Amino acid sequence: MSDNEYTKEGLKIAELVEVQGKSVVSKTIINRPTGTVTLFGFDRGEKLSEHTAPFDAMVSIIEGEMNIFIEGKAFRLSAGEMIIMPANRPHALEALSPCKMMLVMIK
Repeated sequence: MSDNEYTKEGLKIAELVEVQGKSVVSKTIINRPTGTVTLFGFDRGEKLSEHTAPFDAMVSIIEGEMNIFIEGKAFRLSAGEMIIMPANRPHALEALSPCKMMLVMIK
């Protein structure tokens, strides 16, 4: 999809990314010098290993449940919940069920 395809009215976020068996998939919605919006689909048990990012990032759970670890502390999030992962702090993610999420990073 190109940028102009995302300007339609009534797009359903959950339909823009799929969960695929035993994998993590992503779809970039916005990629600008000032920030990104990326949708992810995680199968149950799939993870993103601990890493850092140079900018604050907001994770919003669209479907399912996920553990988000920030500096080793676990936060269990469900559909409709969000959390901020602070810049330069180690974080990791693990899907507790098939899960869809949106990552918004402002530079």
